[in-house]
Amino acid sequence: MGVLAAAVLDLVDDRLMPLGRGTPDDSARAHLQALTIDALMAPRAVKNADFANGCLAALWLWHDFLDEAHAIAQDIDTAEGSWWHAIMHRREGDYWNSKYWFRRVGPHPAFAPLNERLAASGLPDWEPMAFVDSCERAARDKGDLERVCREIQRQEWRVLFEYCLDRAA
Repeated sequence: MGVLAAAVLDLVDDRLMPLGRGTPDDSARAHLQALTIDALMAPRAVKNADFANGCLAALWLWHDFLDEAHAIAQDIDTAEGSWWHAIMHRREGDYWNSKYWFRRVGPHPAFAPLNERLAASGLPDWEPMAFVDSCERAARDKGDLERVCREIQRQEWRVLFEYCLDRAA
């Protein structure tokens, strides 16, 4: 992993991303703007630009730059691009559109590892459409459901990011 990518990933802490739009982390903006897929994968060569761009979309999303994440994800015509797109719309509060993008994801090989990780953490199973509904309820009602959804969302982000990163270079 490149030095620039390591600096950006150092900014990926254990915080719980908001279920909503959040507030963009301006301290990460300059790093993210400078980050290319080649810099992210260095010293390894980029093997698959779609997976690498998925990682870029993910990093923008982690730091609450939903518009920037959207601009990248919508140009990735893969299941992973659709998944990042679905997460972005879910966080935006555009729940029906999130479900549209999850339908485009279809069954995904990362669903099983995500559910394994959630089970190991004592969290409920993840199913895309049901999770979108849970996030919508949690955003409205707050409380314990919000905390659980935010933790599940963090694990979802990590599993999909790792999946993309492993296949990008």
